[in-house]
Amino acid sequence: MSPIVDYERRAKAKMMHKLWLRIADALDVLLLTLPFALCWFFFYEKNILMPFNGRGDLVVVLLFALLYIIFCNIYKGFSISLMRISELLYSQALAALMADAVLYIVICILAQWLPAVWPILLALAAQFVLAVLWCLCAKKIYFAKNNPLRTVVIWDHEDRVNELVNARGIRNRFEITASVHISACAEDPASVLTGTEALFLCGVHSHDRNQIVKYCIDSGIRVYVIPRVGDAIMSGARPLHMFHLPMMMLERYNPTPEYLFIKRAFDIVLSGAALIALSPLMLVVALLIRRDGGTVFYRQRRLTKDRREFDVLKFRSMRMDAEKDGVARLSTGGSDDRITPVGRVIRACRIDELPQLINILRGDMSIVGPRPERPEIAEQYERELPEFALRLQAKAGLTGYAQVYGKYNTTPYDKLLFDLQYLARPSLGEDLRIIFATVKILFMPESTEGVGTGQITAMDDADVVMLPETSEKVIQQMRS
Repeated sequence: MSPIVDYERRAKAKMMHKLWLRIADALDVLLLTLPFALCWFFFYEKNILMPFNGRGDLVVVLLFALLYIIFCNIYKGFSISLMRISELLYSQALAALMADAVLYIVICILAQWLPAVWPILLALAAQFVLAVLWCLCAKKIYFAKNNPLRTVVIWDHEDRVNELVNARGIRNRFEITASVHISACAEDPASVLTGTEALFLCGVHSHDRNQIVKYCIDSGIRVYVIPRVGDAIMSGARPLHMFHLPMMMLERYNPTPEYLFIKRAFDIVLSGAALIALSPLMLVVALLIRRDGGTVFYRQRRLTKDRREFDVLKFRSMRMDAEKDGVARLSTGGSDDRITPVGRVIRACRIDELPQLINILRGDMSIVGPRPERPEIAEQYERELPEFALRLQAKAGLTGYAQVYGKYNTTPYDKLLFDLQYLARPSLGEDLRIIFATVKILFMPESTEGVGTGQITAMDDADVVMLPETSEKVIQQMRS
């Protein structure tokens, strides 16, 4: 088969694949909108103060569908090929819950009273059942119609590849036909990539990577690149034209004044409202902690923008003598005997973080931003990864990219990449998306998974080979 014919065949297959996914997504939206529509027409529509005509009723139903699509995209509820059925179902159920909650508030405003909640709960139960049926059928049909992509992994650091293949579980979607070092194909990509449908590039330097990427684009091969620090910074480059030449401009984190003003106003309003709404829960938690003895709050020195230090507030979840040896260390999770019984519960649900709303109100933190590190731990990370200090370009946040898409024990290098991707393109829309995405991880155990037993920080010896931009001098210092 000639390269042109093969490329056209692949392009047609990709188009049909996208079309099938769009049809499946549309069916999902219709199925989960149906219970809400029935709930609206048979109960709530008759109870609002000024009933709509047909068009107004249709607008309400379409509003639910739009909100469900938005939340499903935030929670990755349409990612049939990349998520397990349990993850897909959790995402769709959460999206339906959020859409139902918003529409119930709208209904309360339209009715000017609190209508019965059982119809919307009944609709939610029906949506859950339909989501289960859709997930099972969509997964079965998808993998019956689509074989795993023939995939090659090209790497510069083998340990990074082992983590990708084994820990990330990519074998569910990709059939790995070869895993080779960059030296085996840098000069002749075709020798390895002929017949390949997808490629993962892990820690490959820019020169070699660019040659391979050009070949893949020309051949219609899908490329997944694990970025380096420079790539994450470049993602924020602003295209412009100067001297009759195309250019890309990079600078330090420099958001617009109106963005900072609105972001600060949003922080004040949301943190203040949350403190008022959650004050009963916070009072109960404070009483439970106090009953165990010791202080309710735990103050810890942290770093924020431009290395300014502040005291972060948290509900105390560990014993009073948790760091009696004076060594700053991360939690090892469920095996950490320093965590109190009450602490295990509040850490699992992130309730221990609620006092940081006071930090936000005072201006020490923002709702969205890089999570603040302890000065001692940041210093350790920066000795091994000097670029880690680039996270301190913006005010620290209660939640952020690394918290939504990573875990408590995400390696410093990956945490840096997450945060640099956020800093590259600051926007209110992105902040809102991260806030809503945070809801999804609140009850996911892996999001609070601790570091390994015996580790002090999220950096261990294996991370030496996982930092592709670390100099040989630093590597030798780490090993010694």
